[in-house]
Amino acid sequence: VAKYVGKIRAAHPDETPAQIITRLEKQYLLAVTGSGGAVGATAAIPGVGTVAALSAVAGESLFFLEASALLALAVAEVHGVDPADQQRRESLVLTVALGEEGLTALGRLVGGGRSTALRQLSSSAIPGVNLSAFNQKMLNKVMRKFALKRAPVIVGKLLPAGIGATIGAVGNRALGKRIITNSRAAFGPAPRHWPTSPVIDGVIAGVTAVPAPVPQLPSGR
Repeated sequence: VAKYVGKIRAAHPDETPAQIITRLEKQYLLAVTGSGGAVGATAAIPGVGTVAALSAVAGESLFFLEASALLALAVAEVHGVDPADQQRRESLVLTVALGEEGLTALGRLVGGGRSTALRQLSSSAIPGVNLSAFNQKMLNKVMRKFALKRAPVIVGKLLPAGIGATIGAVGNRALGKRIITNSRAAFGPAPRHWPTSPVIDGVIAGVTAVPAPVPQLPSGR
């Protein structure tokens, strides 16, 4: 994730954190919209059976979840939130996926309220066993909500002609926008300045090199 964000920053070194987050969101929407439309179109190809079509839809659903997780972690990277282990990263992704409900639950668990809940995941004071139970509970909620919201889209992707492709693209885009809304609510406004200045290819990101002044010798020497 750090390399992914660093690559985008290197390509656009003068952009603010808010602008980089907008780019991350646009790339995410393009990816999930394209994948939804592609699977809907594939299911309509003559000779593709129902089982094969459902398998393609299942694989695309997994892609949607993975892309959503990548977005959450990438936005966290921009905000300077860096969970140290796998369980904390899972907590972050699940919290963003659930939106307001997830943020409230995490705030109760880690203390400090909703405004600092995600940043607390970068702290070393959270017992791992509590996070494990929290993650399992949140995962169950996420999967139930995901299944309910995806069900109409999944059925629509299996429709013939271009209908399935259209429903797949539009449905995925709508769900993707919901994930973006949850992400913005969870992290709040983007920082005005970069919290860190990582070195990318030997150059500090977002910093323009200024030549050192040439020392002037006193006259006559």
